[in-house]
Amino acid sequence: MTDHDNNRNVPNALPPGYRFNEFEIKEVIGDGGFGIVYRAWDHQLERTIAIKEFMPSSLAVRNPDMRLVLRSERFSKAFTAGLNSFIQEARLLARFNHPNLLHVLRFWVQNDTAYMGTVFYSGTTLSRLREKNPQLINEAWIRRTLPMLFGAIKTIHNEGYLHRDISLDNIQIKDDGLPVVLDFGSARRSIGNVSDETETMLRPGFAPIEQYTDENESEQGPWTDIYALGAVLHTLIVGTPPPVSVVRSIEDSYQPLAERRPAGYSLPLLQAVDRALALRMEDRPQTIDEFAALIEMPVAGIDDVLSSKKPGTMLMPVEDDAPTAGRNWKRYKLPALVAGGVLVGLIAGGLIFSGGSHQAPESNTAENKPVKQATSSTNSQANNSNAAPGATQSLSQIYIRLRDGEQLSVNGKSQAVIPSANGFALLQLPSGQYEFTIQGHDHSRSQALTVDKTGTWLINPQS
Repeated sequence: MTDHDNNRNVPNALPPGYRFNEFEIKEVIGDGGFGIVYRAWDHQLERTIAIKEFMPSSLAVRNPDMRLVLRSERFSKAFTAGLNSFIQEARLLARFNHPNLLHVLRFWVQNDTAYMGTVFYSGTTLSRLREKNPQLINEAWIRRTLPMLFGAIKTIHNEGYLHRDISLDNIQIKDDGLPVVLDFGSARRSIGNVSDETETMLRPGFAPIEQYTDENESEQGPWTDIYALGAVLHTLIVGTPPPVSVVRSIEDSYQPLAERRPAGYSLPLLQAVDRALALRMEDRPQTIDEFAALIEMPVAGIDDVLSSKKPGTMLMPVEDDAPTAGRNWKRYKLPALVAGGVLVGLIAGGLIFSGGSHQAPESNTAENKPVKQATSSTNSQANNSNAAPGATQSLSQIYIRLRDGEQLSVNGKSQAVIPSANGFALLQLPSGQYEFTIQGHDHSRSQALTVDKTGTWLINPQS
């Protein structure tokens, strides 16, 4: 769930070998002021899981019998509030089955505290990734990652909840490069509210002004998480979070990224981050969809990224069988993230549809039947010369972002395609090399693409 190099002796941690029935603690993989995370082995299902323990070190210590005891009776109210919030958060997370949200398997109360067992995610936090490999993070990387984060956060919002603790430390980047939004930090906030230490419990630079006072809790909404997400992007782009919002409310020293113009980042992205970091909540994007639109990016829906219903294997690539009409669109081939520099907005394991539908629009499918036949006849001999006579050639699904009034050409030949409601037109092409040209009223966009494996591709050619 976190970095393996986090292994260390943590005060008050459970020792390796400690058992919760079928779960055996193996090592500590992360800790903070309010909890400890362990790598554990599930002897019943024979798999690795992560276990998070509610352990507020400032309020409690562990007895030799492994139970938690308060450092002082005056901490009783704060400990109880934090414990209840931890349990409620586990129950909330267990309701979600989203590949980019922490997946809770079960939770229980023991040792006078509470635990949640989750899927084990091998990887690193976004904070540590930025520190160790800052060269990996650029606009292309951000555009590959954001749609999945958008989808995860929107899922929370659609259920009527807020995260309220989005930061680089609460975003896990798995070994396959895909992000997972981690715990909400509910216990930390509850303890802060009860102990009158709300300000010290918030993450400086990531919390908007409305989170600093209890009176403003009713004013919190999706725009609150959008501010924090904007702070994450700000940190990735320039290396530091924005000034603390409370300080900004007195004298705003925030320098807009659109004025700073850091090298390698487009103006729409910088302007969107500036909007997300507006001090006044009414000046920020009010929904994830609105924020995504400012960056000209889609929001990945749950049906678009799921390729397996098994926890922990949700985004593994699925090999294509022989192509069939009316295929199950939840099965997608992973078309190699190495092409990420070429494909803008590629989502491994699925396609991005702003409406969350996993079915190709009926009208668009009908329009593209001639394109499939024409393209196949044009390219099959050149790109499938080694195929056996009479063999059926597999076709890849190519989704291309088209705007109103734009015309698409493939290898110089005009294509009569109509984008569906999600803004993407579908082509079905065999393996080969393609040059996509999109001509608008006053502009032209183009992109080269090599399709070397059967799968699903999403491209957004740039000017």
